[in-house]
Amino acid sequence: MDFDVVISGGGPVGLMLAGELRLGGASVLVVERRTAIDPTVKAGSINVTTAEVLYRRGLLGPLAEEMRLAVEQVKKMLSDRKTAPAPMIGHFAGIMVGRDPVDLADPAFRDAGPAAELTLVGQQAVERVLEEHARSLGAVVRRGAEVTGFDAGDGGVTVHVGDERVRAGWLVGCDGGRSLVRKLAGFGFPGTDPEITGRQAIAEMDGAEALPLGWQRTDTGVYVHGPVPGRVLTVEFDGPPADRTSPVTVEELQGSIRRVSGVDVTVRSISSVTRFTDNARQADTYRRGRVLLAGDAAHVHSPFGGQGLNLGIGDAANLGWKLAATIRGTAPDGLLDTYTTERHPIGEWVLEWTRAQIAAMRPEPRAKALRSVLIDLFATRDGATYVAKKLSGVLHRYPIAGDHDLVGRGAPDFELADGTRLAEHCHDGSAVLIGAALDDERVRAVPAAVGRPELRALIRPDGHVAWAREDGSTDGLDEAFATWFGAGKPADRIFA
Repeated sequence: MDFDVVISGGGPVGLMLAGELRLGGASVLVVERRTAIDPTVKAGSINVTTAEVLYRRGLLGPLAEEMRLAVEQVKKMLSDRKTAPAPMIGHFAGIMVGRDPVDLADPAFRDAGPAAELTLVGQQAVERVLEEHARSLGAVVRRGAEVTGFDAGDGGVTVHVGDERVRAGWLVGCDGGRSLVRKLAGFGFPGTDPEITGRQAIAEMDGAEALPLGWQRTDTGVYVHGPVPGRVLTVEFDGPPADRTSPVTVEELQGSIRRVSGVDVTVRSISSVTRFTDNARQADTYRRGRVLLAGDAAHVHSPFGGQGLNLGIGDAANLGWKLAATIRGTAPDGLLDTYTTERHPIGEWVLEWTRAQIAAMRPEPRAKALRSVLIDLFATRDGATYVAKKLSGVLHRYPIAGDHDLVGRGAPDFELADGTRLAEHCHDGSAVLIGAALDDERVRAVPAAVGRPELRALIRPDGHVAWAREDGSTDGLDEAFATWFGAGKPADRIFA
């Protein structure tokens, strides 16, 4: 076997998955057709849940520097316009939701530690950091190559990389919305057809000072200007583009801006541009035999709300430790199947969330009436708090058996009795047991949480709580350990 896993696609999802697999001891080849990171303008931020995933792997430092540079750009544009907008937590269909009404005391907002401050980080920055991380762990990243086919059987997969044949135990398609892996493996991909054409660009423009900053709805569509200099996005409800593969020209972008905004902007040059639609589809399952999907290969949708990057990183974090345990032979029966069970419903939610935004953006009277209702709702404490919880990802909960409220959720970044924080013990991809010791090398025992001395909690490698009690006992720990980690010696434990 040449590699335990071949990953087709070296974007953020494929690179995140490569790092997770290496932490679990699997050998990995990432095959990426691009010779360098794609500079096309993409997601400009991450949510709290994604920031937590990266924090647990010790990646906050380099990402914090990337955020500092992004904040400087935004501040410059706002100062040029002498604009000081109220703090926002995000948007729904371009309706901005303020931070001030949000009830930050809501118990769903767990303590994310330093990750809570890491938001304005673009996709390219995340990709750079993840590639360096994956390579440092020993993943082989082969750029300028492409998976062109494969032959899968019960014993493994022969992956065609150009004229080369690479033998692997598993193949994971992280190769985007038009995934060749998904198509060749025969995954079903049901969903809804597109009705918009969107364009997003970084461009030099004359007359752009007449475009208000932020999201704007007009009688002909929707457009966005900023928050970084030169960024413009347009949405027209005239159906999908006739040819998504042809380059977006200066004339095409300029025409769209003028039609939607009504402002005679002149586009001088384009440094980054892309088209998109609201095609919304999801694979019927995320695994067929020895072939799996993650990221856009498993689900596609419009980019509104920036959920695609977050969704894909969550896929990789969930899949990586489970596939690595399967390769090591330590996984309990059915562990790999929980990847689809846990992640598919979250993908379904994102597709519904983006479809709803399209409905509220349409330039017609019913959508306008709907938007007026939503604007009123999002100005309330309950409405703003609901949207904040949805956008941040803190409501995502896996269907894990257990009565404690923490079970199935991402673990808070507990401060521990020895002065450390939980995330510091997760950098190597280990599972963690809070408040007790366990005689098994797959789990790291750490002291009790400050202020919660009776809490006992088992944290999976992806940061989700697999078991918890707050009465000082360890009842049910044996069963939870066996469910997620297989055979071990959980009976040989002592309280820490």
